Amino acid sequence: MAVSNNITSVLNFIAFLSSIPIIASGVWLASKPDNECIHWIRWPLVFLGISILLVSLTGFVGSYWNKECLLAFYLICMAVLIGALLIILVLAFVVTRPDGSYSVEGRAFREYRLGGFSAWLRNHITNSDNWGKIRACLAESNFCAKLDREYISADQFFASRSISPLQARCCKPPTICGYQYVNPTMWINPVNTLSDPDCSIWNNDQSLLCYSCDSCKAGLLGNLRKEWRRVNVILIIAVVVLIWVYLIACSAFKNAQTEDLFRRYKQGWV
Repeated sequence: MAVSNNITSVLNFIAFLSSIPIIASGVWLASKPDNECIHWIRWPLVFLGISILLVSLTGFVGSYWNKECLLAFYLICMAVLIGALLIILVLAFVVTRPDGSYSVEGRAFREYRLGGFSAWLRNHITNSDNWGKIRACLAESNFCAKLDREYISADQFFASRSISPLQARCCKPPTICGYQYVNPTMWINPVNTLSDPDCSIWNNDQSLLCYSCDSCKAGLLGNLRKEWRRVNVILIIAVVVLIWVYLIACSAFKNAQTEDLFRRYKQGWV
């Protein structure tokens, strides 16, 4: 029984360690400007990671002090949490698979079209019910103002690969409009105002810019896709480790029960 409990304790410690990158990923996502404006998407990953951490501690206590009820609780809860993590992982992978980005001649950064992203993302994030609040939140943030401090010349701005999708589509007009560069958030004299509906929406007012443009919605989805694709790598590793730990923990728990039953049977005959 002690050997099986020691194995389970080690496995729970590994599960505990696996929860840390999940929590860190959730905190990293929640700190991004786009996620700060989409409240329902900010914290689920953090809560899930904390839940895995707490359940792992419960399993560790149960195995260390030989509390079968706590071990059974751990196995049930961990199965539910692993299932929830798998659902989040599959959903994130499916909805972020379509890529609405495209390259523009003379620009090192990419631009984005709204129709290139998944319908689920468009319907749940950029619909008319949600976009008003998101747009106001984006306008209050300072991610566009950072561009004015970081880039002085047009050549420097156009050659940058570090401009985020959100900055590329909310802080400047679409390239197709033919606006002339003054600074990253000020553009004048458009050439093709009829080439895109967003061309007439652009405004040099720092509180307006292109926050009402469809291109800004596309930039938001591009940001979400880029961030979640990075997080998916961590989640895949974490879920593989957790499943491996869970299967071995189930086997150890079953062996411990068998050993305990055999011990009681042997004592009954002595």
